Parts: sequence; structure tokens; C-alpha cells
Amino acid sequence: MNSKIEYAIIVKNKTRVETLVERFNTKAQASFYVEKSGGKFEDYEEEHEHFYDAISVLQKEITRNIKNKIIDRSFLPNYIFSENQLIIVIGQDGLVANTAKYAHGIPIIGVNPDPDRYDGVLLPFQAHNALHAVERVMSGKYEQKQVTMAEARLNDGQRLLAFNDFYIGAASHISSRYTISYNNESEEHSSSGIIISTGAGSTGWLSSVYNMASGIMDKQKFSNTKSMVKTVINPPQEQKNPFQLPWDTEKLMFVVREPFASKKSQTNITNGFIHANSPLQLESRMPNYGVIFSDGIETDHLRFNSGTVAQIGIAKEKAHLVI
Repeated sequence: MNSKIEYAIIVKNKTRVETLVERFNTKAQASFYVEKSGGKFEDYEEEHEHFYDAISVLQKEITRNIKNKIIDRSFLPNYIFSENQLIIVIGQDGLVANTAKYAHGIPIIGVNPDPDRYDGVLLPFQAHNALHAVERVMSGKYEQKQVTMAEARLNDGQRLLAFNDFYIGAASHISSRYTISYNNESEEHSSSGIIISTGAGSTGWLSSVYNMASGIMDKQKFSNTKSMVKTVINPPQEQKNPFQLPWDTEKLMFVVREPFASKKSQTNITNGFIHANSPLQLESRMPNYGVIFSDGIETDHLRFNSGTVAQIGIAKEKAHLVI
């Protein structure tokens, strides 16, 4: 065994039952709320039970080989991982992405607690076989998938990482105003914000933007009602997202959402690739409500208000997912 690895940190998130009980104080009140809204609380309870059964099996298996403890996702921004640890994430795919930002290159073992419920793209193991992955990591004989992450660095020194993507813009539905600089060109923007995607995130939010744009373009090809009806009955073949990138690619892609052209705002810079030697720079023109958040976690964000300059590039850290 590799003596460097001394501890396994198990990262989990609250179940829906736990979140509802926090909101309504008791399980009975939570059940009443869900049932009154037309839902089935038993589905929530079944999910909760499967999750904690999986945690119980996982801990029982790995305790044979290594000491371990459980931390909640909410502690991640302030938790300091060390090189003598390995990380086990048990939950949904998004929790792996969120954990990777704070792992500093420590190997991550993704465990799917409920394969009948979760797709588990980032969760190749289950509770009953995760010990094999732990043993391989401890011996140093394991395979891994490296994932390139994005970095947002502010002019005051703050930084934030993204496993999948960044959103930069207004926190509400008002216009996002900023100056964008890319490839030695700059212009003023009024838009619905910017998405910057890694390779891992290119099948997510970025893909939905492409699907929207391609759908609009497809419909513009038809000039009368008859041809539109034909399109509905015989829709075109699904197009492959041309922006899908390998997870370890050394580039990012950005797209501007709904750029608006006016006397004060331009729309020439709407998308592009970010390389190590060609970062994207944004300067906020919003007096308040400007944010930068990553991987869909709005509570984990940087403020992006007037005077703030953000440089977006490739992070030096890589995520190491055990496979």
C-alpha cells in the first residue's frame, strides 16, 4: 500500500428529505406539503433510504482498509484537502463536478448510490465495489481521467474554478453590461450573460445554447405554413453539437447569450475558444447584481460589479477522476 494515503474523505449532499425537513421543521410537515402539492412523499423517502443504505455499505467496505469520515457538500469551499487523502463522492454527477474544484488534484472516486435513479456519468463505482478503487489508489496503481478546468481570476486576487462551466453576468433577468476583450479586440456588451465551458461541460449548458440557435436557424429555412407543418411531421435529423470537446482538451469555449446591438453595445464578439495564450477578459459595467458562478452553484460565487475585471483562462489544476 502507498503510505501517503491515510484517510478517505466521503463527500455527500443532503437528500431531498433532509432539505425539506430543514425547511418545514419535521418530516410530517414536509410530507404534508409534498402530498398537498400532488407529489408522492414515499418517493422522497425511498430515495433517502437507498442513499443512506449505500453510505452504510460503502463505509463498512472501506473501513477494512482506511480510516474515513463524511463531510457535507456545504463545507467544501472551506475544507482543506491534503495529499495524504483520497476523496470519495457519493451522490449525483453534479457533486463530483463541484467537489473537483476544491480537490487540488487529489484522486476522486465517484460512487453511484442509486443506479436505478441516477445516470452516473461521473460515478463509475457502486457502494459494494468502491473498495477495489480505494485499494488501487492506495497502491498507486489506478487509471484516471484528467479533466481540464476553467479559472476566473479577479483584479483583487480572488479566483474561482469551474469543472463544467462559468456563468458571468447579472444575477437577475436584467441586462448584463460589461466590456469584453478577446483576440486584441474590445467592445461594450449588453446581453443575458456569458457561458464559458470546459470540455466536460460542452455537452451541458453550452450544448443547449447550440440546440436553441440551430433550432431557430432551421425554422428560418421555411417561408410558409405548409413547409412548417412538414417540418413538425418530419423533423430534421438531430445535429451533432460541433462544439463538443474532449474532457482533457487544453481549451475552453465561450458564448454570449442574446447579445443586443444598440448605440452603446456591439455584437461582433459572440463566441470563441480560449487557449492558454489567449484568455478572455471582462470588465463589469454593472453597479450591482453582477456575479460569476460555476457549475450551476449560484451560492458559490464571486461578485462581478463595476470596477471588477475578470480574466478567464485554463486552470493549472486538473481534476483526477478514478476510472
